[in-house]
Amino acid sequence: MVPLAEDTEKGHYFLSNLDQNIAVIVRTIYCFKSDEKGNDSAVEVIKNALSKVLVNYYPLASQLTVSSKGKSIVDCTGDGAVRLIKARSRHTGKLVYDIPSARNILLIPPLVAQFVTKFKSGVFVLGLCVNHCMFDGIGAMEFVNSLLRKIYAETARGLPLTVPPFLDRSLLKASNPPKIEFPHHEFAEIEDISETSKLYEEEEMQYRSFFFDPDKLEKLKKKATEDGVLDKCTTFETLSGFTKLMFAVDGRTKFVPPLPEGYCGNDIVLANCVRKAGDIVDSPLSFAVGLVHDAIQMVTDSYMRSAIAYFEVTRARPSLVAALLITNWSKLSFHITNFGWGEPISSGSVGLPENEVILFLSHGKDRRTINLFLGFPASAMAIFEGLMLQI
Repeated sequence: MVPLAEDTEKGHYFLSNLDQNIAVIVRTIYCFKSDEKGNDSAVEVIKNALSKVLVNYYPLASQLTVSSKGKSIVDCTGDGAVRLIKARSRHTGKLVYDIPSARNILLIPPLVAQFVTKFKSGVFVLGLCVNHCMFDGIGAMEFVNSLLRKIYAETARGLPLTVPPFLDRSLLKASNPPKIEFPHHEFAEIEDISETSKLYEEEEMQYRSFFFDPDKLEKLKKKATEDGVLDKCTTFETLSGFTKLMFAVDGRTKFVPPLPEGYCGNDIVLANCVRKAGDIVDSPLSFAVGLVHDAIQMVTDSYMRSAIAYFEVTRARPSLVAALLITNWSKLSFHITNFGWGEPISSGSVGLPENEVILFLSHGKDRRTINLFLGFPASAMAIFEGLMLQI
């Protein structure tokens, strides 16, 4: 465990209702060239940097527990609960961090775990596991950037935190009394009439990356607008309509007033379009893309606060039965994250947090290509690969 460099606040740390629904482990990896200087001292440098940056992010060095109201909260003891693991390996399989015996998120001890692995070839790999209940993608990248600033400081470059974390999540407390103004279908239990869930149990899972370069994206956008229903559409709307998913919408700028810079927490809601599968399959692409566009426009300050109130009243959690969830990481700057050993030669997500999740990742030197990373049961993957060939 990594001890904190200074004493920090003790007690229970509040998690908002937007933090309650996504307590999954998100894993990322950063690979560095073997000839970069300073690799030999990497473990000690990272440990020292972590101990200092965690003073600012002290809730991460704590344990998740459940309050008397049945909500997840963080028990801050100041003892330091971030795990740093050093290893040497010949095989990438050694990088995997799982606890198969954990029946729920409380049995996976650290909210943050960091791994430093050196391979026989000399390649140096940094892995990071974070519990999603602590922050969303933007907050996670701000934490990573804070860590790298401390690493630079450890190497005598003396850089302060660019964006200090704003830790007060009470900004997103539910109103009293809670005010639900909108229907929230993202919490609805959809009957799995087609028994899709059985495929995940009975068939082998296959994972694939599908790349949409600028030319392929342009073809898809033209297909979405060729019938004249839509004048234009964004890349996100087009790909989401093509894959026909539920998706996360960033609420940082949706709240009135906007959340403070450096807000450390989740501010996403799951926008969705409830339609019969046949209606979407039998309609042109413009129909699905239009649904995505309208769902995004529906997310306002009132809608976000209504979602917070909905959980306060019902304690419901989003169901992924007969659904798929899209997470857009294409704007996150994994590829330029420099921890002091140069930019990584490879970086990004390690697997999917859940089978029903699909990731949009940036790809290529200019980052203009979108990598659609997903996992399907074998029979479903064969169908999806056929659809890709039609673009």
